[in-house]
Amino acid sequence: MTDPGPSTAETKDLPPIAERGAAAAPAASRRTSLLVTFVLGGLTAVPPLSMDMYLPALPQVTAALHSPAATVQLTLTTCLAGMALGQMIVGPMSDKWGRRRPLLAGMVIYILATALCAVATNAELLIAFRLLQGLAGAAGIVIARAVVRDLYDGVAMARFFSTLMLISGVAPVVAPVIGGQILQVTDWRGVFVVLTVVGILLTLLVWRKLDETLPPARRHPGGLGQTLRTMRDLLADRAFSGYLLVGAFAFAALFAYISASPFVVQEIYGASPQTFSLLFGVNSVGLVLVGQINGKVLVGRVSLDKVLGTGLVLIAVAATGLLLMSSGVFGAVGLVPMAAGLFVLMASMGLVMPSTNTQALLRTPHAAGSASALLGTSTFLLGSVASPLVGIAGERTAVPMAVVQLSCAVLALVSFLGMCRPWQRRGETTGSTAGEGTRL
Repeated sequence: MTDPGPSTAETKDLPPIAERGAAAAPAASRRTSLLVTFVLGGLTAVPPLSMDMYLPALPQVTAALHSPAATVQLTLTTCLAGMALGQMIVGPMSDKWGRRRPLLAGMVIYILATALCAVATNAELLIAFRLLQGLAGAAGIVIARAVVRDLYDGVAMARFFSTLMLISGVAPVVAPVIGGQILQVTDWRGVFVVLTVVGILLTLLVWRKLDETLPPARRHPGGLGQTLRTMRDLLADRAFSGYLLVGAFAFAALFAYISASPFVVQEIYGASPQTFSLLFGVNSVGLVLVGQINGKVLVGRVSLDKVLGTGLVLIAVAATGLLLMSSGVFGAVGLVPMAAGLFVLMASMGLVMPSTNTQALLRTPHAAGSASALLGTSTFLLGSVASPLVGIAGERTAVPMAVVQLSCAVLALVSFLGMCRPWQRRGETTGSTAGEGTRL
């Protein structure tokens, strides 16, 4: 099978799965309003808001609920697993019934689940409510990505994903800081109260400002059998599956950092919740800045595969350095060198995430909801596996975190080279080969 270039001008090289959807590609040329862009960015910010605002409170939750750290970390794992499973449900639903109805239903349930988290009386209930929160919150993630595919194509899609990274990237910058400040005036339950308010505001914006982007003529009337066949065809496309795995392993490396960093920074290096929040915010700023350099400077000038490959190499180098430092090869190291390695790893995600999403979704204009569900589910499932592994040797060592990160980086590179096979691609997305694509 010959891998296609992302440009719509290269459709003669597209594989059968993309040819079947070529007629469904968006054809309008309106421009997205700033408010709609903000709403889509807010929907993609649901995961970092749900995860990162809660991170500084993990040690406090451990003490308040009288549960071991490994049990409390399951509140992260179950929320992530719920987001993975929820995307598999909501994505195909949005291909069948449109984007608005499943999105609004999911956001209402998210609000209720988050409010229940605030009143949980033990770790078991909190884990259950976090699972429901993740299931419902998945609607925002998967449908926002499908809406972008409804509206954009080619280089324009890659640039818009980078723009969304700027908007949604604010969430991980401010969320731990807000979480740390909330803990100054109340306990961990206040974090979920704030998240409930955020969910209400975002739901109101979706209801008032986000129009339907999937017209009835482009919806899939089939039931479960048709959905499964569509997903089977998507996974049969080697390059799509390759980009899916690249994104999933890269996200698992990122989530290993997210789940382990509160204990690494606060328990091993003795930093306060506020210092942890500041470091986490700095790393998130790095991700946002690199994402903007990607969208504003690199996209349209450098092929998406070259950008993606560079990001994967940087992640592998950073993970190698973290493993060497945490295992004592360089002797005792302080917080600053470890923080520098984590910064490089997280910032490099700004090159990887927009590129994997764009390259995968360019191949699936006919089933954006199902494709988005597969992309999201794979990333969140692998992330949920990475979470408990980072604490397998206890709370006083960062070695498991670094091992998981390096393993994921290597697997992402293997998937990229072995399945995406970038050297075989013709007509890659550069300023000379791809147009701006569709903009609504």
